[in-house]
Amino acid sequence: MTQFSNPTAHSLMTRSVVTVLPSTPVRDIALTLCERSISAVPVVNATGAVLGLVTEADLIRRLAGLEDAPMGWLAAIFADPAKRAERYARTHGVVAEDIMTQEVVSVTPDTPASAIAQLMEQKNIRRVLVLQAGQLAGIVSRADLLRALTIPQEEAPGLVDEHIRQAVLEAMRRESWSNGYYTNIDVRGGVVTFEGFRQDDGTSRGMHVLALSIPGVRGVVDNTTPMPAAFMSGI
Repeated sequence: MTQFSNPTAHSLMTRSVVTVLPSTPVRDIALTLCERSISAVPVVNATGAVLGLVTEADLIRRLAGLEDAPMGWLAAIFADPAKRAERYARTHGVVAEDIMTQEVVSVTPDTPASAIAQLMEQKNIRRVLVLQAGQLAGIVSRADLLRALTIPQEEAPGLVDEHIRQAVLEAMRRESWSNGYYTNIDVRGGVVTFEGFRQDDGTSRGMHVLALSIPGVRGVVDNTTPMPAAFMSGI
């Protein structure tokens, strides 16, 4: 059976993402979606931070809200005023910040396609934003994920190895004891090779276990050497 690759968001994402400001009129957003043949636009502030997302569903909700019938007095007594106010704002708002979905689902560039697909299924969404250091790096849609199924694993070893390398680096960043600053990492055929210096044997064993914990790693080669005394004095 053909095995498919599991590329990362970095390999699949659309990088030239159309964005709008919170003050962008709803009409302009609708025109943008139609003209660009896209189904959503992120809402960002002046510094590029993502504030929300306006989708086709948000615009349709805005349009449908114009037909809302007045609520009866009995229903109004038991209805949550805050929720009623929020719905009113989203169905009568005139700019992006009024109608946007604020709960944005995002991933990092090194998130594998399989994890993105699972996230889309769990959240019942059609796209995820890719954020790097809090800034918008791209967007991955369902159509982008389908591309992962067109790349047999044997034809894309570089993508798989790079995903493993990024996963090892991410795991090292989470551990204060790791040799990240003094160690280079190479991955070929799923085998992780450490080059450079190690602080001590305990750290070396920890790095070995850390690498083996990453899915897809087939082996670990430690080519590091003891750190020179001159370096140790500065630690």
